[in-house]
Amino acid sequence: MSATAASPDAARLLAEAIAGHFPDTRGRFGPFGGRYVPETLIPALERLERGVREHLHTSDFEKELGAQLSGWVGRPTALTFAPRLSSHWGANVWLKREDLAHTGAHKINNAIGQALLARRLGARRIVAETGAGQHGVASAAACARLGLPCIVYMGEIDMERQAPNVGRMRLLGARVVPVVSGDRTLRAAIDEALRDWVSDPLGTYYLLGSAVGPHPYPYLVRELQSVIGREARAQMLAAAGKLPDALIACVGGGSNSIGAFHAFVPDEAVELIGVEAGGRGAGLGENAATVAYGRPGVLHGTYSLLLQNTDGQIQETHSVSAGLDYPGVGPEHALLAASGRVRYETASDAEALEGVRQLSELEGILPALESAHALVGAARWAQAHSGGTVLICLSGRGDKDMSTLQRTLLTAERA
Repeated sequence: MSATAASPDAARLLAEAIAGHFPDTRGRFGPFGGRYVPETLIPALERLERGVREHLHTSDFEKELGAQLSGWVGRPTALTFAPRLSSHWGANVWLKREDLAHTGAHKINNAIGQALLARRLGARRIVAETGAGQHGVASAAACARLGLPCIVYMGEIDMERQAPNVGRMRLLGARVVPVVSGDRTLRAAIDEALRDWVSDPLGTYYLLGSAVGPHPYPYLVRELQSVIGREARAQMLAAAGKLPDALIACVGGGSNSIGAFHAFVPDEAVELIGVEAGGRGAGLGENAATVAYGRPGVLHGTYSLLLQNTDGQIQETHSVSAGLDYPGVGPEHALLAASGRVRYETASDAEALEGVRQLSELEGILPALESAHALVGAARWAQAHSGGTVLICLSGRGDKDMSTLQRTLLTAERA
């Protein structure tokens, strides 16, 4: 069942999405979202929801967060025109440089915001999950900044392929706990973080890294990451004198993409495109393309699109990029797909690796493997829209992926 088929009234959902009516009071994004958790977590989620309402958009919280974003994170991040890539593709290519944010990716926007909120709510310790390691590094850095103990759960497989980030987390004072159960990647790490939170739901704050999970997390993460789109929109108007014809971002759980898209959703002339991890192919277990191949179901406390078999069992995923290796997608993305406001495509492992090569060689910018999926989508769009203007959310830098790139791109060169 596709995302579009899941929606009985796509036109209504589109109108309401453009009007900014989601989530509703139940934490629903149209038919998606909600809160499906054990009873032991309900008080903690209700407490968090009250905290979000009471603090997130107050002037004093926004001032405190703004000071951290400008003085510590390094916002606003740059908008960079890519002249050689533009010439190569035949379109005007702009990059929103989240790779230049402190710790190397967009994840820090959410991490520092939630850590500030956790401190206001009286949390004594922070738990977090991570896949590619960037959210773990961001959480560790934010907790160090605010003097909060931090525990990061990370799948054993991801710890092996993202070893530099494991070292960074430990240097920043976090305790990194390897997860050896389940698929030993991001899904299993979220499972373990939730179990930890259940054991102490009031003294512990779960700093969730993507726009997934039970309400209010998809809303909270979107609000904290929407700084990306707000900045990019203003920067495009200032630098190019107009909005882009298309905005493209990679999609795993969906935090960088929902942050980039949100400010542009009402701009119907701007085409929004999310690019998922097509991995090795279309079969279950060969990719992490949830919107492309998923069906509605419940995972990690929310109703959204999931990669599952005919019996409803969640399937293991594959992607060359650890940060996209998740069998679900945030409920707001499911809504945007169902309404037709955002088009979702896939990029294969091989295409993403080529995207890394092109941006590195043509612009001197080494992108994260996750971000390289967006480059693939942008190259396709440019081929079909000669002379158009495309904005790419460059979600992170590729230093963390060097071990993977050594085994793939650089090994192929030596051969």
